[in-house]
Amino acid sequence: MDSTGCGCGCDEPEITYYEPLIGTLELLANKYALETISVIDSHGPMRFATLEAHLPEASSSTLSNRLHELVDEGLATRTQYDEVPQRVEYELTDRGHELQAVLEPLLEWASTHEIPAQLHES
Repeated sequence: MDSTGCGCGCDEPEITYYEPLIGTLELLANKYALETISVIDSHGPMRFATLEAHLPEASSSTLSNRLHELVDEGLATRTQYDEVPQRVEYELTDRGHELQAVLEPLLEWASTHEIPAQLHES
């Protein structure tokens, strides 16, 4: 984590810059991103239709977009099997499981210090 002083000459301790978090927070702020990670983490390898059944309020296109983002960022894998009918499964990578693990303490904190969500479509 990069920390630097403010440069004003005061005696205040160094401040922490959270810039490395911005991309992660933007990804997680997308609609159903957190839920998608949680469901796959809880259930292991999962087909798209099964994920849809766990998140019935999410549209197919939104779930598809979230899965593509998770795969693109190395948080999930997409495995296509050469079968008829075609079978595709999604699974969290080690990196995805690590992210889920660090989200747990944040969830615990948020449960006791709730900040109201701003509803918006991502």
